[in-house]
Amino acid sequence: MNPTVTLQSLFELAAQAGALLLSRGQTVVVAETSAGGLVSAGLLAVPGASQFYVGGAVPYSFESIRALVGLDMKALWKQQGIRSSSEPYAALLARTLRDKHPGTTWGVSETGAAGPSGNRYGDPAGHSCMAIDGPLNLVRTLRTGQSGRHANMLSFAQGTLGLLVEALGQDGEAA
Repeated sequence: MNPTVTLQSLFELAAQAGALLLSRGQTVVVAETSAGGLVSAGLLAVPGASQFYVGGAVPYSFESIRALVGLDMKALWKQQGIRSSSEPYAALLARTLRDKHPGTTWGVSETGAAGPSGNRYGDPAGHSCMAIDGPLNLVRTLRTGQSGRHANMLSFAQGTLGLLVEALGQDGEAA
């Protein structure tokens, strides 16, 4: 974890992602859980966000995951062994939300345990999985080693935006 993550540094990273998206005419949709909307807030703070930001959701409970994204977590676990706060779920969440918004270039997701305690799956506080789905697919796990909820939320958002910037950079190299 970067102990110097602030809203300002988060907005600066989001501005970098927004500039790349704007320069390419690309769009993004976001699903985040334990970052609590901070990824979307960062992207929406970028002037011109309406040109690249399609929408976002904070599907935090099993009920909201089903209503907002259309995924049944109990069925996913029973049929495929996919659980929340995991890399397979983060990848599925990014892909599913992107698929629900035809023509959207990138799907971004984050799922984890902000703290102060861990989640029901045994992940400690400070655990987050994030994914990018689009022309390039990336998945990553972040463990801050901290229990502070606010600091973890900022770190998760920074990690997710950083992964988006990384994907945009790698995709730009391939173009």
